[in-house]
Amino acid sequence: MSAMNKPEALAPRPLSGTAVSGGRIGVLLVNLGTPDATDAASVRRYLKEFLSDARVIEDQGPIWKFVLNAIILPRRPRAKGRDYEKIWNRERNESPLKTITRAQASKLRAATDAIDPSIIVDWGMRYGNPSLGNRIEAMAKAGCERILVVPLYPQYAAATSATVCDAAFVALAKLRDQPALRVAPPYYDDKVYIEALAGSIEAELKRLPFAPDMILASFHGIPKSYADEGDPYPDQCRETVRLLRARLGMDESGLMLTFQSRFGRAEWLQPYTDKTVEALARRGVKNLAVVTPGFAADCLETLEEIAVENAHIFKTNGGENFAAIPCLNDSDGGMAVISHLVRRELQGWI
Repeated sequence: MSAMNKPEALAPRPLSGTAVSGGRIGVLLVNLGTPDATDAASVRRYLKEFLSDARVIEDQGPIWKFVLNAIILPRRPRAKGRDYEKIWNRERNESPLKTITRAQASKLRAATDAIDPSIIVDWGMRYGNPSLGNRIEAMAKAGCERILVVPLYPQYAAATSATVCDAAFVALAKLRDQPALRVAPPYYDDKVYIEALAGSIEAELKRLPFAPDMILASFHGIPKSYADEGDPYPDQCRETVRLLRARLGMDESGLMLTFQSRFGRAEWLQPYTDKTVEALARRGVKNLAVVTPGFAADCLETLEEIAVENAHIFKTNGGENFAAIPCLNDSDGGMAVISHLVRRELQGWI
């Protein structure tokens, strides 16, 4: 691990025999992940870890292993690296997702200091660095007897929220002296979250030099088969949009739900964002805005796939004005959501 990507050390656990009054509490923000750099080798390591997770690709049989190792990993990393290059934070030499998640943790730390300065706030990634397992181990060594894990996914999916739990318990399995663990639930219908989304959309629309004819709420997709087998993700996405429409005073003609980022040949959740963007432009829609409520922080899927790829699709098919509305990130509204979740889930511990 390079010095730049090496996570900060946490305060060490007191020596054996030293009294710890009630032990310390840790709060760990977790997002999906990012490669350490944009070169093909770094992206390949990241993709291999990501696509080898049976929560992400459920059929990890010999056919998939052949496709992954013989086709995807030799070819896809270079192209994905070029996509990351378009959005890379060159000042810090890292992806925006890492920059934003660090900022979220820093601002949350300032908020928890006002509650209890002994609370440790940290952040990690499910794939890549700093790894979730590494940060749980560091919290345990720092004396945390209780850890709240906060997956930064408003809507639950097995491929996101559940795999965070999987990795957290794998990390705990390596510890003889295990801390107690809580995992924050999804917050797709939380009033503070809906209000923050609505406020962000209203503020961004006021800044635009055009009035959108329609707004798309684009969520990351999952294979349709996952939903058919019981994953609640699409229902939670629909409920978020229903509540957002009610708060904004819109109907389906003003705020439409779509799903992006499909992968492979299988059917994914529909309607697809890119196909919808193309169809709207061809139908005569000239002004379009896209919001991504399923992402707590801007990343490749929002900054490149939506703001670059889908903007290009829209304009090459007759559209004129396109806006990608930023995620909540570490804005006041975004931090109000995270702080609210943490305060709620720490009840009984503080």
